[in-house]
Amino acid sequence: MTLFPRNPQEPVMKVLVAEDDVVSRCIIEDLLQDWGYEVRVAGDGATAWSMLQQEDAPEMAILDWMMPGMDGVDICRRLRIHGTKPVYLILLTAKGGRENIVSGMEAGADDYITKPFDPEELRVRLQAGRRIVGLQSELSSRVRELQEALAHIKTLQGILPICSYCRRIRDDRSYWSRLESYVTSHADVQFSHSICPECFDKHVTAMIESID
Repeated sequence: MTLFPRNPQEPVMKVLVAEDDVVSRCIIEDLLQDWGYEVRVAGDGATAWSMLQQEDAPEMAILDWMMPGMDGVDICRRLRIHGTKPVYLILLTAKGGRENIVSGMEAGADDYITKPFDPEELRVRLQAGRRIVGLQSELSSRVRELQEALAHIKTLQGILPICSYCRRIRDDRSYWSRLESYVTSHADVQFSHSICPECFDKHVTAMIESID
């Protein structure tokens, strides 16, 4: 079997393996560790569900369909309704046929592999899931950046109380600040001071003439 080592620059991805059969669970765990994944294991559905609710829950999960207490389809369905973060879900089961595949995918599974599985097929399906998880993470980061940018823009919208004499601005805490200080603290802006032609004639030229 050909192994593809993980790029050392990529973060280690966590994968949950929920399988009640000890032999199958150990085989999958060994394969995933060889492929560079951080593996967490569960021997029943209730334990798997609990692990997927944790703050540092795995980004991907391989779920056996038939497990005691709570099966893989139940976990998929619950995660899509009550999950706090996206998880890429692969159902692993001996149940083949179109109807079972449709049922599993409708319950919320992202992919479906039948037993006995081919290791290379599992590997490439995990790679596809890894790409999707990466795209979701990148999209979430972009959304956060846009939200932060909009927040900065909103702070500069509306009516600003400005002193008619010294041109200072009153902020939302009733502190009076210089115009450039207020704008710098509320937006990604830096000021460079210069002299306009009108002020140059009024101040600099007049000062030079007085010296002469």
